[in-house]
Amino acid sequence: MRYFCFDLLILTWLLLFISNSDELEQDQSQALLQLRMFLEYPSSLQIMENYNVDFCYLPLSSNLSIKCEDNSIIELKIFGDKSLKPSSSFNGFAIPNQTLSMNFSIDSFFTTLTKLKTLKVLTLVSLGIWGKLPNKIDSLSLLQVLDLSSNFLFGSIPPKVSTMVNLQSLTLDENYFNTTLPNWFDSLLNLTFLSLKKNHFKGSFPFSLCKIKKLEVISLSQNELSGELPSFDSLNGLHVLDLRENRFEFDLPRLPKSVVTVLFSNNSFSGEIPKKFGELNHLQHLDLSSNRLEGTPPSTLFSLSNLSYLSLANNVLSGEFSDKLDCGGKLGYVDISSNKLSGLLPSCLANSSDGRVVRYGRNCLSVEAQNQQRGSYCKDFGSRWEKFKILKVVAIVAIVVGFVLVVLVFGVLVCKKCHLMKKSRKEVLVKTVQDKSATGVSSEVLANARFISQAVKLGTQTSPICRQFSIQELKEATKNFSLLTCIGDGSIGKLHKGKLENGAYVVIRSFVLSKKCSIQNLKAKLDLLSKLEHPNLVSLLGHCIDGGEQDDSSTQKLHLVYEYVPNGDYHTRLSEYSAEKALKWPDRLAILIGVAKAVHFLHTGVIPGCFSNELKTKNVLLDEHCIPKLSDYGMSIISEDIEKFETKSEKKSKSCQRTKDNDVYNFGFILLESLVGPITCDKGETYFLNEKASFGSEDGRRKIVDPIVLTTCCQESLSIAISITTKCISQESSSRPSFEDVLWNLQYAAQVQATADADQKSD
Repeated sequence: MRYFCFDLLILTWLLLFISNSDELEQDQSQALLQLRMFLEYPSSLQIMENYNVDFCYLPLSSNLSIKCEDNSIIELKIFGDKSLKPSSSFNGFAIPNQTLSMNFSIDSFFTTLTKLKTLKVLTLVSLGIWGKLPNKIDSLSLLQVLDLSSNFLFGSIPPKVSTMVNLQSLTLDENYFNTTLPNWFDSLLNLTFLSLKKNHFKGSFPFSLCKIKKLEVISLSQNELSGELPSFDSLNGLHVLDLRENRFEFDLPRLPKSVVTVLFSNNSFSGEIPKKFGELNHLQHLDLSSNRLEGTPPSTLFSLSNLSYLSLANNVLSGEFSDKLDCGGKLGYVDISSNKLSGLLPSCLANSSDGRVVRYGRNCLSVEAQNQQRGSYCKDFGSRWEKFKILKVVAIVAIVVGFVLVVLVFGVLVCKKCHLMKKSRKEVLVKTVQDKSATGVSSEVLANARFISQAVKLGTQTSPICRQFSIQELKEATKNFSLLTCIGDGSIGKLHKGKLENGAYVVIRSFVLSKKCSIQNLKAKLDLLSKLEHPNLVSLLGHCIDGGEQDDSSTQKLHLVYEYVPNGDYHTRLSEYSAEKALKWPDRLAILIGVAKAVHFLHTGVIPGCFSNELKTKNVLLDEHCIPKLSDYGMSIISEDIEKFETKSEKKSKSCQRTKDNDVYNFGFILLESLVGPITCDKGETYFLNEKASFGSEDGRRKIVDPIVLTTCCQESLSIAISITTKCISQESSSRPSFEDVLWNLQYAAQVQATADADQKSD
């Protein structure tokens, strides 16, 4: 009887445990439904309506992403359509059709949100959320990525955010925060990415940021910050520093040698450009335009080996360039216009035969081009500028002297009363010290901080381990890998389209594993592949190893399960000439930029970098919004684990693949096909070498460039694209640009095209 009672007790405990587990899962589902209600049933969450299956298995959507681990939600991403901003400043109240209604309570919304305590990634973008961000957000203590961009949040950043020590990425762009920036950022020791651009932050730059050794990106552009900047040379991992369109002044700050992009335009910096800037060998983009910089720019700045973009326009730079000035091989754009420079223009800036774009108008240079000023203008300005600086110094001295006199008079008055208030003054001092002690950040909070073992780089986010599908699931999804579901051969392995039990369509790539393959090592590699998340990459959803889990199995097959991208590939779309489906030049540029971002992420956004990707137009897939997604990437990671074989498409393209380890080279052929139309891969290199000269003249371009491109592009945008294409397909690998350089040129070409289109509409 005693044993029976014991067994009954165990059974009761198990039933309670199971009941609690179900209740926990139900609580999370209920919280999601409540959030949907608070957000006033946005279209991005319509898929949740009448959905009876676990929300962790919702079909993939570009507007909603829910990821789970151990039956708990760890990632929630919701993208709305309320991105329109009011023409006047936001007054803190609801705006019809732009924000959520007056009934919305941001406090209740975040109270519900904090029930999802296991969240590691939270993204709520363009949802019309308005109000002051509540302190209770710190209840999401596991958060590593927080993005609340493009909403209507105002006031200040809650102090409790300083206790969220697991944060790696914090993005609050395009809101209405309007107080001074806090100076407690140094408690966020794991922070690598900070973006607070397009707000109304005031006050000085928070010096505490310079204590976060892991910081890689600081973006505070388009705010109202002012004052002097600190030295950044202690941030050895800093890659991007974007402080455009603020009110910073005084001298330019010291920068770390790791920096790649520095954007300081539209501020009030003065003094000379430091010579140390000429030692920043990783620097690729430097914009110092629209400031008050003076003196002659350092010659070493122009010869930096990686610099591709340099803008010094709209300053008061003066003097003459050295005749020994050389330009770096990657320097593609230089703007020194609207300064007071004189003398001869260096040959590397005057000669445009290498495709470099140089703007130097409104100076006093000894050239006839680009609308130069008279020499006397620069000389007169120089003397006026010297007088202005002298007057400025005199004014400052007068103000300081006056201030000292006021302080002395005030000090005398205070001293007369000092002996009468000595006792009370001591009491107040003691109380002040006690108050400061009570409000400090607890050292225990910092001591218990859980450090992330490895910092994620730009573009990466925390992901669950790669899901393992059963072979039975995949057979049911593909009707036992029927020929009816086969959609062809990829660069490696056969492709089948399948439909999972939850209704989501997927693509399954299958191939035989090598006999030497170690399953344990393979799973580690697949886990890495599953973490390659980017908007322009086809997502790897999971895998299945068929044939057992033992390393000595001789009949093992690997099946990789990817998201299904419905609208075909870029190669096929380039063949379309109907008015509805033909891709115009701006559309092609948008697709190219998306693919370039994906490849740049594969190279630099993950550790280790992922190279030797299958780059060709057939592997660029387009979704329903014509957004490009690169497939067949990352195969080099598992190449040692699969049997060597060739598909029919590979046999035809051996010559094209002879340099497949060079992604820049192969991307050049994607650029080429975007310009001239589809080319069979085995003829691509021969075609380019035969027609290369034709790109140099307008008549030649008319013969070979796709007519759709010619009729929808502006010449400057086309020239930029042709120039970067030619560099990518250079036979000398040392002459090829970096992918950062490729991406910048394409974005610049798109900007030029957009400006031309806007001008044409206004006419």
